Amino acid sequence: MARVVSSIDKVGVGGVIIAAFSCTACFPALGALAATLGLGFLSPLEGVAINILLPLFAIIALVVNGYGWYKHRNKWRGLLSVLGPIAVLATLYPLWHYGWSTYLFYTALLLMMAVSVADLIWPINKTCAIAEVKK
Repeated sequence: MARVVSSIDKVGVGGVIIAAFSCTACFPALGALAATLGLGFLSPLEGVAINILLPLFAIIALVVNGYGWYKHRNKWRGLLSVLGPIAVLATLYPLWHYGWSTYLFYTALLLMMAVSVADLIWPINKTCAIAEVKK
């Protein structure tokens, strides 16, 4: 089950990044990187990617990371894992009109990628709140 949750988390993070690549007007740095990588064909899909796909993949990542936080009971790793998708959703809806929201979005993407890579390199072990019984 842990492998499935980890895989779905990677799908959510990847979907958020690809959807962000398609919006060259919204996120110029990602648009330039997408053009460099040959992903310029995504720009006609900008409206669908920003209005539908980006929130959908951010919600998937949020739900999966929240479930992982619940299962593993690791406070710091869980907080870092849900902070990225929450910041992406906050950037898209209530904070969109502020100039600094683009920097928040880039930071959230980097945080999501960092937590995802850390999950691959250092898998989390479940910690139990019940102490072990000594024999």
